This record gives sequence, structure tokens and C-alpha cells, in this order.
Amino acid sequence: MSVEVVSNTSSLSQSMSAWQLRVNKALDENLPQDKIQPSTLHQAMRSSVLLGGKRIRPVLVYAVGQCLNISNAILDNPACAVEMIHAYSLIHDDLPAMDDDDLRRGQPTCHIRYGEAMAILAGDALQPLAFQLLTHLSQQIPTKNVLRMIEILAEASGSRGMAGGQAIDLEAVGKKLNIAELENMHIHKTGALIRASVQLGALCQPNVTEKQLEALDHYGKYVGLAFQVQDDILDIEAPTEKLGKTQGADAALNKPTYPAILGLEESKKLALELHEDAISHLEIFGKDADILRELSAYIIGREY
Repeated sequence: MSVEVVSNTSSLSQSMSAWQLRVNKALDENLPQDKIQPSTLHQAMRSSVLLGGKRIRPVLVYAVGQCLNISNAILDNPACAVEMIHAYSLIHDDLPAMDDDDLRRGQPTCHIRYGEAMAILAGDALQPLAFQLLTHLSQQIPTKNVLRMIEILAEASGSRGMAGGQAIDLEAVGKKLNIAELENMHIHKTGALIRASVQLGALCQPNVTEKQLEALDHYGKYVGLAFQVQDDILDIEAPTEKLGKTQGADAALNKPTYPAILGLEESKKLALELHEDAISHLEIFGKDADILRELSAYIIGREY
């Protein structure tokens, strides 16, 4: 899909590459070294988090930070926190009891490499580590902001967020959902953590206003949904070697998807509409939000 962006896409590519390198370094430093006991658990945690990926959630943290003129050094821990929560969710989603996937980012999944029990423990350990990292921010931003960040990430991870969305997804297998029910599932399963990434980045600015937070929250909501619509499209169109996971996995599991309900072309139109809705909420930031506009366009134009 061809999407017009506000400014030069090369600037987004350069920024994303820099942020991906930065968060990878920060993740490496914040994860327990694999020689420290229990070493197998730490190996499973590190390999799952450091395996790669687009790092969309940390990138959103840094992009919001750029929009609000926040130092990258302050953004590192929130960026790591959201990626650790995301990694834990992927480990558990891949388990035989859930999606039963053997491949993640082109490599064997955590339970294939380390066994189911160790994979469960790796996910269990990554979740509290994410919150521990947020507590280290109290010397850099107001305590009230830190507490709000912890609350936001906790809700986005729990039964009213990501875990709840996964529960809805499990119960929906083999059932016909309407578009409103599918949207509700993905607002929780995928959208909640993307939305939280935007809010965590914003709350690193001590002087952020409620009006700015509200605008960015709307942006995060629509970007999160657009991300999932594009994921559903790629499950059909992208080959396994590019996708990094098994092509057609959702269809094989008879999962409800946007193309299954709307059709492929209508799903592409919806992704574009969601992108337009997302960027419409950025007007109050002017050109400072150009990077967020480009990022939204990238999300619905990506090929893997």
C-alpha cells in the first residue's frame, strides 16, 4: 500500500534504526547476564528479548519523546519496559496451550528451545522486571508520573488489556465475530500495549498537559488498531521468510481476522482510515509530531 507521509521517509528510517540500536543496547544492559544463576532461565529471557524484531513499541516511546523534547536517556527504561512486556506476551502466546507456534522472528520459539516450563518462567520473570525498570525513573521525573506509568502499563498488560484480549481471542476461535467484536478484541490484545507505549513516552515529560496526553492517547488507540489490521493483511500476503513466523497461521487456527470479515481490499481501506484518524489528533503538536505521522504511515505500509 502506498501512503503519503508528511516529511522525508529517510528521516524515519534513520530515527528508527538509531532507536532500535539504542533500545537493544539498553535491553542487553538491563537483562540479567546468562552466566548468572539460574543461568538457563536468564538465557531464555535474553534470547527471547534480544532475538530482534521491529521494536515498534520502544520506537513509539522514543518518537513521542522527540515530539515532546525529552532526553533519550530518560526514555530508555520505559522503552525497555514495554518491550519486555511484549516479549513475555509472545513467549506465552507461542506455547502449545495457546497458539502452538514453532517459529518466531524466523527462529525457534522459546518453548522449542528451552521447554515449556522454562518458557513459562521466562515470561513470568520478564513481566516484573519491566515494572522494576519503571521504578528507577523517580529521580528523573515526578513520582506521580512514575506511578501513573506503572498503572498504565499494568492495566495494558492485564485482564482489561493484553491478557484480556488474548482470552477473548481464545474463546473466539471457530466463531464468527462481527467487526465491533473483533475491534474490541484487538483494542485489548494488541492495541493496549501500543497505546501504553505512547502514554509512557509522554509521561516522561514532567510538564506534559492533560490535553497533550489525551491527543496522544487517541493517536495510540488508532495506531494500535491499524497495526493489527496490517498484521492480519500480512498473515495472508507476506511469505513466511519475510514475516518471521508461519504464514497463514491465523487462518489455519480458524481465528477471526479483519480480511476474513471485511475482505482483503476493505481491510486495506480500513488501515488507511485508521492512519488518517490517528494523525488527525496530532494537530496541536504542529511539525513536532511529523515523526509520529510518518510512523503511523510506516505501520500500515510495512511488509513484515
